[in-house]
This record gives sequence, structure tokens and C-alpha cells, in this order.
Amino acid sequence: MIQVYHNNRCGKSREAVQKLEQSGKEFEIIKYLEHPPTFEELKELLTKLNYQPLDLVRQKESVWIENFKGKNLSDDAIIHAMIEFPILIERPIIIFENTAIVARPVEKLNQYI
Repeated sequence: MIQVYHNNRCGKSREAVQKLEQSGKEFEIIKYLEHPPTFEELKELLTKLNYQPLDLVRQKESVWIENFKGKNLSDDAIIHAMIEFPILIERPIIIFENTAIVARPVEKLNQYI
């Protein structure tokens, strides 16, 4: 089943959910701000995205700028930062079994649905 890491306050995330609804495909919404992923879940997600941890960080978020910007962080430390502050996780993330995408722009979904 398709899964969506969704933040309802994000317009791009709402667009992706709407596009999935229009496709008629079944999907599950993961409210990752309320239920952050575990370390292992985030590592698996990074593998499916083919991303390094820093690639998934919203580096313009004030939490990142105030606490992490300019520091020499290991990949594990970056993952822990995203778990502690899930607002740092880029969105929307759409997971299709063995692969995942960050649907920015939302048209990236077209090749999957």
C-alpha cells in the first residue's frame, strides 16, 4: 500500500494527498509530526529514497539553523535530529513498497499513479 508522510499545514503535502485521492489508489497517511519515525524506519526510508540523511533535512527550518547549521554532524546525528525535531523532515514523502519519492513538485507523482 502507498504511504504518505504528511503534514496537513503544508500546501505541497495537501496537494499530494489530493492527487492520490483523485487517482483512486489506496493509501495510508502517516502524520509524522505526531508520530515521528524510529531510527530504523528513517534509515529504511532514506534507502528507499536513495538519499543521504542531509538530503532529507529542511535546512531552512529555524530549528535546523539555530541548533545544527554549520556543525559537522555524522549521518546518525542528522537522523537523530530528524527524530527529535520531525519538522526537519522534508515533505511530502510518498512510499511505494520498495521505493519512495519526495513529491516536490507534486507532478513527480505522475509516473507512479
